[in-house]
Amino acid sequence: MPTSRTRPLLLLLTAAALIVALVVAVGLARGDEPDGAPAAAPSVSVPVTPGSPAATVAAAATPPDGLPVIAYAKGPRGLPADPDPGSVSALTEALRPAQRMALYDAPGGRPRAWLPPRISGLPVVAPIVARQNGWAAVLVPAANRTVGWVPEAGWRAEPLRDQLLVDLADRRLIWLREGAVKARWTVAIGADATPTPHGRTFVMGRTGTSGGVFAGLDALVLGSVPEEPEKLAAGLRGAHTGIHAWTNRSAFGKEVSNGCVRTPAAAQRELLDQVDPGTPVIVTA
Repeated sequence: MPTSRTRPLLLLLTAAALIVALVVAVGLARGDEPDGAPAAAPSVSVPVTPGSPAATVAAAATPPDGLPVIAYAKGPRGLPADPDPGSVSALTEALRPAQRMALYDAPGGRPRAWLPPRISGLPVVAPIVARQNGWAAVLVPAANRTVGWVPEAGWRAEPLRDQLLVDLADRRLIWLREGAVKARWTVAIGADATPTPHGRTFVMGRTGTSGGVFAGLDALVLGSVPEEPEKLAAGLRGAHTGIHAWTNRSAFGKEVSNGCVRTPAAAQRELLDQVDPGTPVIVTA
């Protein structure tokens, strides 16, 4: 469970619930993560696959002093766009850094930001979306449709078993495990002015909620952030998208939230019990 200082910015709430939400939203926009030593950068090139000596690992440049660290309310700059944000192909592996690691803008490119092992108390488990020349591209937290590249050295990928699909057109959330549909629910999504961010993101972790409208259940915090934060109340502009329970069933099937995905309470209980950090979430139009 994240520390109490993570709660204020973890949900995008409706205007009706804003006053209640702000009770837990004060003062937690800060939140940086333990540093740890930087991950070692490989200094030599080695073959990518046996028998193909021409294909070599692009060497990683040493991260400079002052490289920014990704924080909850401060996403990275200079990293490339997700090459296939609408893909619903299963993502089966993730990077869980044991120490902070530099994210590069390309294999052998420039280091742009540190990816820490925790962000505001939430463990970082970033799905891998591509591999190239001995490097892996991972989805980046606190940014929409953005990837960062890391050399495949000094860490091991861990498996992912689940995937969540949010179909904005049908207002439906589908839970898959190892490619098989486990459940599907009609949900509420973001309004026109405050849409649910489309593309690939992932579950960062869970946080508590306050107010009966959330059925007393935690929310799942996603890596995505508001598309246009200036359209939100000031206290929510550093927030992340969430998946959370909603007791007013009249909202389901409609575009009414500030960007979050609202679920029936029974669905939220099942997701909280079954879904782990790092689970990919694909939002399609």
